[in-house]
Amino acid sequence: MKKNAIGVVAALIVLLIINFASGWVYTRFDLTEDQRYTLSQEALNTVENFDQPVIVDVLLEGNLPPEFLRLKTETRQLLEEFASKNNNIKFNFVDPLEDTENIEGTLTDLQALGLKPAQVTVEDSGKVSQEIVFPWAMVNYKNKTVKVPLLKNKLGASTEDRVNNSVQNLEYAFSDAFAKVNLTEKKRIAILKGNGELDDIYIADFLTSIREYYNIGAITLDSVANNPQGTLDQLKEFDLALIAKPTEAFTDAEKYVLDQYIVNGGKSMWLIDQVNMELDSLFNQSGTAMALPRDLNLTDFFFKYGVRVNGNLVNDMYFTQIVIASGEGNDSQYNPVPWYYHPMVFSKNDHPINNNLEAIRFQFANSIDTLANSNKKTILLSSSPLSKLDGTPKQISLDLIDLNTPPDKERYNKGNNPLAVLITGKFTSAFANRVKPVALKGTLDQGQENAMLVISDGDIIRNQVRNNRPLELGYDKWTNNYYGNKEFLINAMNYLLDEKGLINIRNKKVAVPLMDAKKIVDQKSYWQLINIGLPVGLTLLFGAFFNYFRKRKYGA
Repeated sequence: MKKNAIGVVAALIVLLIINFASGWVYTRFDLTEDQRYTLSQEALNTVENFDQPVIVDVLLEGNLPPEFLRLKTETRQLLEEFASKNNNIKFNFVDPLEDTENIEGTLTDLQALGLKPAQVTVEDSGKVSQEIVFPWAMVNYKNKTVKVPLLKNKLGASTEDRVNNSVQNLEYAFSDAFAKVNLTEKKRIAILKGNGELDDIYIADFLTSIREYYNIGAITLDSVANNPQGTLDQLKEFDLALIAKPTEAFTDAEKYVLDQYIVNGGKSMWLIDQVNMELDSLFNQSGTAMALPRDLNLTDFFFKYGVRVNGNLVNDMYFTQIVIASGEGNDSQYNPVPWYYHPMVFSKNDHPINNNLEAIRFQFANSIDTLANSNKKTILLSSSPLSKLDGTPKQISLDLIDLNTPPDKERYNKGNNPLAVLITGKFTSAFANRVKPVALKGTLDQGQENAMLVISDGDIIRNQVRNNRPLELGYDKWTNNYYGNKEFLINAMNYLLDEKGLINIRNKKVAVPLMDAKKIVDQKSYWQLINIGLPVGLTLLFGAFFNYFRKRKYGA
């Protein structure tokens, strides 16, 4: 008896010591299979320097549908991890629609801030209803505020896929926001002009989106003719050059300036159309137009780096739609119809740039050939297996649209054509062992490690315009569909310029198991009976046995 008492006292003392020590030594254990609560080092680096409170307002509170309850739980646990690394991070969950008397005004105010709601269909016991949810967070630090989208939607995604995609994106989304609010020195982006590139209004949404990360300036290559050295020196002040759909040929002098910028370490994104064809060209009386090859005088330039953008058109059975008007006057009707020259491209999710993206829309895209050299070529986007290549010149007609006669699948057998290629390595000058078109100082024939991205569609960056105002990149005002163009391009730019490797967080894979909604409905009564009836039955059974043994022992 004495020994038992000593053991109990010893156990209590050990528990008290452990409890006391836990107040001083804090540790957390991540027992999940995919380690989704273990923050990567890149994520930890984004919060280590906060020396003042960072307030995170998460708009996930109130009566939420089940999938958003799971998203709320995962968001809370992730923020707890960040807060455990830096106690300046404070977060709270708020219900933006708590004021039921002024819901319309609240909805207007939130959407004016760029916080778009999600319309969610909720099915409960056979009853279907529509709920409005704002899956957003706001990260506030000093005088900066950054919006964090929490919901990752993908075309055709199931509820489980949508939750998994969203949870998978959380660590990167918050890490990216923390990096933005604490950004003190921005890298510089040069928007090249002078060769018929897209007007500013057509790239306005993309430029607005990247201003949170980078400073932006324009450089006109026309000055190369009179001052090539000055143009190169000016270009070298920028970290990346964006060339968005040039339509006029580059001179050899302009190419040499760009070549030396690249070989000397400048990053570049090339959005190239090798075929002169626009959808607007078809809206005439005949409904036809001629697609012609476009000579940008860049073939030898790209060849040296290891790619060739071909003068053909990708014809793809995985297509996006265009809208065609039928009828006249007040009887006109606008109907979405398939357009095989506007491929809908799905990512293979095999790289930080293309991971977990919505489908991307291409318009009159060309195929890209990768050529053998010392540089590494990574194909980020390709046409579908059910696609083919049409040579040019070619007469393009709206008669291609025939809803009653689908195209012959047997002819779509030249698929998986590269559309976006990332080139990395030590670049050799395209003018090595050649006569130089102009004299430049400090030229190199061999550079250090570098990267460039070539995309065979200039319109991938083009936003639509309504009432002379740019719309969001990726939004099609005619079909009301959203595509992942903007996220892909921002990811690409961040990857090219991300020295800290923050975007590599996007490679993290998580899987959140969800309950089967059909089983929940089918087995609802069964589990209600188990959860309610079984405890009551066990209690009654225990009472009966207790009463029986009491009577046997005491006789009453």
